[in-house]
Amino acid sequence: MTAFQTQNYTLEMILLIGSVLMIISVLANRISSSFGVPSLILFLGIGMLAGSEGPGGIAFNNYSLAYAVGSVCLALIIFDGGIRTSWKSVRSILPLGISLSFVGTMVTGASTGIFAHYVFGLTWLEGLLLGAIVSSTDAAAVFGILRAKNLSLKGSLKQTLEFEAGSNDPVAIFLTIGILTLMTTQEASLSTLPMLFVQQLGLGLAFGWFGGLGIKWLINNARIEFEGLYNVLLIGLVILLFASTALIGGSGFLAVYVAGVYLGNADLLQKVNMIRFQDGIAWIAQIIVFLTLGLLSYPSKLLEVWKVGIVLALFMMFVARPLSVIIAAPRSTLKLNQRMFVSWIGLRGAAPIILATLPWSMNIPNAEFYFNLVFFVVLVSVVIQGVSIPWIAEKLGVTEPMQEGPARELSTGLLPAGFITVEVKIRNDTPTENQRLIDIHLPEGVLLTSLEREGRYLIPKGNTILTHGDKIWALARPDDIESLTKIFGSVKKIT
Repeated sequence: MTAFQTQNYTLEMILLIGSVLMIISVLANRISSSFGVPSLILFLGIGMLAGSEGPGGIAFNNYSLAYAVGSVCLALIIFDGGIRTSWKSVRSILPLGISLSFVGTMVTGASTGIFAHYVFGLTWLEGLLLGAIVSSTDAAAVFGILRAKNLSLKGSLKQTLEFEAGSNDPVAIFLTIGILTLMTTQEASLSTLPMLFVQQLGLGLAFGWFGGLGIKWLINNARIEFEGLYNVLLIGLVILLFASTALIGGSGFLAVYVAGVYLGNADLLQKVNMIRFQDGIAWIAQIIVFLTLGLLSYPSKLLEVWKVGIVLALFMMFVARPLSVIIAAPRSTLKLNQRMFVSWIGLRGAAPIILATLPWSMNIPNAEFYFNLVFFVVLVSVVIQGVSIPWIAEKLGVTEPMQEGPARELSTGLLPAGFITVEVKIRNDTPTENQRLIDIHLPEGVLLTSLEREGRYLIPKGNTILTHGDKIWALARPDDIESLTKIFGSVKKIT
């Protein structure tokens, strides 16, 4: 028996409970896939059942620890969203995405705060604090439900919603911290909020951009012997970027999102492996944060705020969110059916519940009321909006069946549509001789499939150095042959 003990739980018991909850959460995700129930509510439910008022009976009420754990997990989730964002697809919707994430989030927070002041009798600061906490959205639940129903959004809706959800958490965090500063610091005034916003935004953008550049350079030049360590290095660098940006007063969440977008569109060693690894990390982070928040809740106290919670949730669904879309998204940017869909799927997720732990940490009056109310609103939002998403999407005509993936096409023995196989041989006079593949800017979409060297066949990787006599096979489009010829000197089409 170890001497380590926390709240009457030994280390062995903590590990046992944690592993069991993790396994149950993963297996329960099949319910989400089969019935379209958002994973978020399953993970929260498991945490609540394991909590002090559930069969598990685990007592946990450390709000400061929950906020710390939630912040790190949220940073990893946001980075994962950034690294999967295609700049090419986002560029066309950037103005709309920025407007929804900044203007839309502020309108949601302000309108909810005004409503809470007049309807619930909260002070102006208390009402605005509540509005700020619940102002961000969670697109991950939306796309999880659509995937479960084998549906995909038409046009640029998917990119718009992903960008909004990935970038509006920092706005909600800024609003929450700004209002808490006004409530706890006598010297603070409304005039300090614009400076705080500029500081958070400016440092977040700058650290994110230069942090992305630094991460790329270090990963591409570290020359680590073991491939798996690249994944560990990336996670360490992401957390370092998040912590250092937040330490000097910037938005760490914005910084990791910007860095993620940059790295996702850059030439990076072990990129495919790292993105797969990051996907697993993001899932672990989601499970941990929702289990932690579930453990933190008391169902009996949620019932005490159910009337207020339903009124607030309905206001946000039918007034605050649609109003924010009307203001942030001009009619010319979205069709009527798209505007209606974007207005309906403003689901609340992990960020509001994490932010609702801040008043506890700062000893704000009515902190318990904020947490329970926000928790209840998130549950109502996920249940009502989440379950209805496939039906609403089909009625509004904004979805289409998911296309078959490349693996299905290749299994028939055919190349992906529009691709041909080409062969390249590295000669003495080739400019790319003795260069790493990562340093050669190939046309977008070209895939190097095999490399023959001295009778041996290798899988080309970013750190592979090309030498005289190498023969490379690749998948490319016919339009890419001219560019490949300029790079390698000669290219032969394989028939």
